[in-house]
Amino acid sequence: MNDTINQFINEYRFLSNFSLCEIEYERMIYRSLEAAYQAAKTLDLIERIKIQSAVTPGRAKKLGNAITLRDDWDKIKLGVMEELLRKKFKLGSELSQKLLETGDKELIEGNYWCDGWLGQCFCSKCGNKGENHLGKLLMKIRTDLKIEQVCGE
Repeated sequence: MNDTINQFINEYRFLSNFSLCEIEYERMIYRSLEAAYQAAKTLDLIERIKIQSAVTPGRAKKLGNAITLRDDWDKIKLGVMEELLRKKFKLGSELSQKLLETGDKELIEGNYWCDGWLGQCFCSKCGNKGENHLGKLLMKIRTDLKIEQVCGE
């Protein structure tokens, strides 16, 4: 039995920030967590609206890479990611149930595009390295969901 989910694809695509789901962030609704995260990188409302209008998460990411970055982004980005993930996997939702069904498996956002901050890159250049913040946050939220289920909070 495999105790690790190494990539957020196929049956585990729902764990990806690119999976489609409505996410509210600062009174705006986005089509994916990726879009909300990219919009959070700027304080410019026009840039946020452009990202909100992106039809795909990939387009939202591209737009997010060309915006006016807020000065405090490096300090708050991990907290923003956790806030958005908690909204996506809110207790009682279908997505929270699916996250709980991953049991105690280690979650690794494995990729081949050299994202070593949110995930772990499997390309030969990066050598399977990465901080895997997305996987760690998902496991933290999964643990919190288990506690909430038991405590009924």
